[in-house]
Amino acid sequence: MNLQGGDVIAKMLHKEGVEVVFGIIDGTYFGFYSNLKKYGIKLITPRHETSALHMAGAYARITGKLGVCIASNGPGVANALPGVAVENAEGNRVMLITSSRRNPIAYPDRGGSYQCFDQCAVIRPMSKYSEAVPLPERIPEIVRQALRIAYKGRPGVVHVDVPENYMNNKFPFPKGLFLEPSRYRRTVPISPNAAQVKEAASMLAKAKSPVIHAGSGIIHAQAFQELKKVAETLYAPVVTSWGGRGALSEDNKLAIPMIHVPLNDKVRSEADVILCLGSRIGETDWWGKMPNWGNPAQQKMIQVDIDDDFLGRNKPVDVAIIADVKEFLNQLAVELEKLKGSIDLNTRKKHLDKYLSEKDKSQKKLDSKLTDLATPMITCHVGKKCQEAFEDDAIVILDGGNSAVWGNFYHSCKVPGSMLSTPKMGMLGAGVSQTLGAAAAAPNRQVYCIIGDGAMGFHMQEVETAVRNNLNVIYLVCCDKQWGMVKMTQQFALKPLKTLIKKSLSEEETINADLGEIAFDKLGESMGAYGERVADSSELSAAIKRCQAQKRCSVIHVDVDPVKHMWAPALMHFKKMHQEPKG
Repeated sequence: MNLQGGDVIAKMLHKEGVEVVFGIIDGTYFGFYSNLKKYGIKLITPRHETSALHMAGAYARITGKLGVCIASNGPGVANALPGVAVENAEGNRVMLITSSRRNPIAYPDRGGSYQCFDQCAVIRPMSKYSEAVPLPERIPEIVRQALRIAYKGRPGVVHVDVPENYMNNKFPFPKGLFLEPSRYRRTVPISPNAAQVKEAASMLAKAKSPVIHAGSGIIHAQAFQELKKVAETLYAPVVTSWGGRGALSEDNKLAIPMIHVPLNDKVRSEADVILCLGSRIGETDWWGKMPNWGNPAQQKMIQVDIDDDFLGRNKPVDVAIIADVKEFLNQLAVELEKLKGSIDLNTRKKHLDKYLSEKDKSQKKLDSKLTDLATPMITCHVGKKCQEAFEDDAIVILDGGNSAVWGNFYHSCKVPGSMLSTPKMGMLGAGVSQTLGAAAAAPNRQVYCIIGDGAMGFHMQEVETAVRNNLNVIYLVCCDKQWGMVKMTQQFALKPLKTLIKKSLSEEETINADLGEIAFDKLGESMGAYGERVADSSELSAAIKRCQAQKRCSVIHVDVDPVKHMWAPALMHFKKMHQEPKG
């Protein structure tokens, strides 16, 4: 049968259950996107290629499915590169399909070929897989290999590069080409070794103060209920990585949110057994070292991960288990049920009560800032008012430097998997399009973004994408008209004593840290969105409700106090996180 190469890819994605593709149209892959509709696949087109990557990444993280995006040869692929780096680093399962120039003049470049560079050579080091299709008959093979690797180990970005003449022209393909995914890749989750599950259950049952450390692997596996069941059976506190925040509802008394940083250190350092689930134990987890974690000579470690490259990599382990965390937790729950009578719940309750008391003190200290009702407002009110105005299962996206910090510290993740950011890369502007990807993934849920004015300036144009695609999202842009986090660092580097006394230096005393005025509400209105501007915290709730009533994309320009905004919570803790621990 004769088919366009792009048609072959479209039908293969349909077989994989793909329902949405994100990306900008271009003639070089017309044979692909023009065939999507007949397979029931929706195409959502942003205004910038890197936004397509972030939309696909957010879609994947919310649904647990594959996120798919496209970029056209040359400048389109160049624009996509930041998104490739971020989504791969954040561990989101994304497939990028790109076009390249026709095969006689690319790979290798004939010399002076228009819109041509070695796209795979650039993408390969920042992705899980990147390969160019050398012949049209190899399209199915290479797409299958990309899909195989997409579902192997830790999620990330896989990339297939197809010459435009292979994408758009028809070629003979054999019958029986379109296989079910189970015919060419693993579709059954990796099951843990039964003996190791029993060993882990025994260690956890005998422990005096076990702690669960949950990473983003819980979110990718959608293992929320399984984690809850095991945590409650063990009566064990649950801490998370920043990327794993929301693995357990923070309404659950066993949850020790990351915003209580010193308490997290205490909980992890005092544990006699750690159950680590789907986490690399990276830099913002202090690499698993003392004094923020326990002494590995005394503290036992059970680590479960789908990727054995990370087992025992940053912290020595006693039981290293290669498995899907959801499968592991289901089997662990069965084994723990058998040992339930031997668990010393009284001792564990004493430990937890102590932690809950400290958690309450930490929360009260944070809440004390909410009594500041000055105008323009202190940024803590933004997260708090949003928490009150939106439904518990609303998806919140946090973007920007200090704005993301304030958002994190004044927002409780009540429904697992309902919080998005880029905790690994801290990518400014990614949240604008993550918000749209989340809305496409969960059209029946409220979606909103708390973002700084610097970050919003990176991709403000995607508000038009929201309007055009009827994505009902709300952006709350915290405007301090400065690169706040950088300005704070500058001030301490330039004049530390004056900074401590005055809290802020003048524009002349810092280096290009101040920004001009952008009326984000008006800019949103110019693109068809609804706009509001608020400076008084007492007026913010009403503004949010008016936006919700619009049932379309809305932008709220929130004027925040620039000095107070810089002094975000836990700044010293974040600074220490990026230094080598002592242990």
